[in-house]
Amino acid sequence: MRDERPVGEAVSGWASPPAPSGDILDGTFSRLEPLNAEAHAALLYRAYQADDWVWDYMPYGPFHSAAQYHRWVRETVANPDHFFYAIYSKEKQAFCGVASYLRIKPEAGSIEVGNINFAPMMQGSRAASEAMYLMMKWAFEAGYRRYEWKCDALNAPSRRAAQRLGLSYEGVFRQALVYKKRNRDTAWFAAIDKEWPALKQTFDVWLSPRNFDDQGRQIERLSDLTGLVRAASDPTL
Repeated sequence: MRDERPVGEAVSGWASPPAPSGDILDGTFSRLEPLNAEAHAALLYRAYQADDWVWDYMPYGPFHSAAQYHRWVRETVANPDHFFYAIYSKEKQAFCGVASYLRIKPEAGSIEVGNINFAPMMQGSRAASEAMYLMMKWAFEAGYRRYEWKCDALNAPSRRAAQRLGLSYEGVFRQALVYKKRNRDTAWFAAIDKEWPALKQTFDVWLSPRNFDDQGRQIERLSDLTGLVRAASDPTL
């Protein structure tokens, strides 16, 4: 008689979710529109001019002309392997960031958020945090079971952001990539569908107007709220 071996729990009542198809994600502080070269490239290029360091951990860029960035956007949105959004800050009244879904695997219920690049004017803003919440919200409400975030292990701001948004640390894949002729160890973070109801509640609390004073400063910190939900914390932070 063969010994019993442990197997994963049954997944019942679940069906593969749809791939992202172009929904506009509209919030209080931000609006996400499917990235389009004609509509967004020139505006985004202008926003990124404040500093080239925004490209340090991206596999592409910096771009030294509006035409070069326009061409990159046009070619990128034609690639079906990912789905890019242009992010509009209602506070700044400007398009000042992009992010994408990638490694989209409906059959596994897994999707990743990446290519996140906020212009300096948007970094640390309510619009930036809300944009990330809106993308996570769409994924889980569409039926995805796992929402991933990966970044260069040396990119401490990205690691902090993932954890602040409630994604749990899952480790580092050593020598995972080579980009810009440099090695990249990749830090992994993720949230799963079982955590989503509690995460959504923390975002509802944090995004409430009652959580900000007259100068727009937060009263409850998002990282304190999501820290109650995360399954594992990044030991380097």
